[in-house]
Amino acid sequence: MSVRLAMTALALGGFGIGTTEFVAMGLLPQIADGMGVSEPAAGHVISAYALGVVVGAPAISALTARVDRRRLLVALMAAFTVGNAVTVLAPSMNVLIASRFLAGLPHGAYFGVASLVAARLAGAGRRAKAVATVMLGLSVANVLGVPLAAAMGQQLGWRSAFGLVAVIGLATMAALLRWVPFMAAAPSSSPRAELGALRRPQVWLTLAVGMVGFGGMFAVYTYIATTLTDVAGLSSALVPLALALYGLGMVAGNLVGGRLADRALMPSMFVMLALIAAVMGLFVVAAHNPVTALAAVFLVGASGAAMVPALQTRLMDVAADAQNLAAALNHSALNVANAGGAWLGGVVIAAGLGYTAPAAVGAGLAVAGLLILTVSAAAQRRTDAGKVQADADRDDAPVTVH
Repeated sequence: MSVRLAMTALALGGFGIGTTEFVAMGLLPQIADGMGVSEPAAGHVISAYALGVVVGAPAISALTARVDRRRLLVALMAAFTVGNAVTVLAPSMNVLIASRFLAGLPHGAYFGVASLVAARLAGAGRRAKAVATVMLGLSVANVLGVPLAAAMGQQLGWRSAFGLVAVIGLATMAALLRWVPFMAAAPSSSPRAELGALRRPQVWLTLAVGMVGFGGMFAVYTYIATTLTDVAGLSSALVPLALALYGLGMVAGNLVGGRLADRALMPSMFVMLALIAAVMGLFVVAAHNPVTALAAVFLVGASGAAMVPALQTRLMDVAADAQNLAAALNHSALNVANAGGAWLGGVVIAAGLGYTAPAAVGAGLAVAGLLILTVSAAAQRRTDAGKVQADADRDDAPVTVH
């Protein structure tokens, strides 16, 4: 069975997930109007989805440690499809929030399992590039899926966007069954072994980098539609174009980030976080002009996406025999950043600081992520030095002859 077709099937799932995750942000004003609530209140649907990812990723990954990978991927995509179908039919705000939580539950586990399958198919030395291929579906979603769904939502009503996502989910299930080979779980996999990842400090430090460092990107993107219309002066008809530029940035960043991570993992992470901080600071100024605002939107997408393959690969490195849970937890971390970023963005906007304030907060969060990464790198150096010294002591120990 073709590895390329298998990768395409895995990426198609990422395309559907990326579309549903990000289109809600672009359609937030329409959702607020349709449900009769304020825009910050409508932002709860984004936080609900993110919370579903945070809860679902560790729980599903641990409980399904021994399930074969293809069957698990299909089941996860089925749950995702049902969640989006309920969103289309939601009669009230409470049901809408619940449906977004349900749609988010399989998100992290899907990406985690898909990343491991892709890495195994690609082989040694190409892991980050394989992970980037899976994530490319999410990036392409922001070029094609999100603008298309946003345009549909504006013309046919916001519910139509999630109907499109449900159709993508069905197509993904068929592609997974057709193109992804059977792949048994690792013999050592078990819920207990997977949960062992949570005892490793480096796992928590890497997760913290994602949870903190990415918060600003989501704070900006959650309110991007209103920022572009009210601050930059763009017409609402051009918002889908801006979302497409964001997606193009994600594609570019994802491709570059995967290659850099395979060459020099930790140095790449430092450079990428510094870039996120700089882009967030730039956005505060650039958002006041339509041309520079669009350019900054591209850079926000590129800088954030470049970091994802590196984070995923780092977690796989530090997780030892708990690969499933660690790979999924990356998306829990990013959705903690999503929920926290959306909340912080709402807080500073509600405080009267304006729609560029979330980007300023984001710059600070990226700097905090850099500090956490510095602590992680220092701890790793101490651990490595200790291992080298222990090996040297064993080599120098006198040999006792009996």
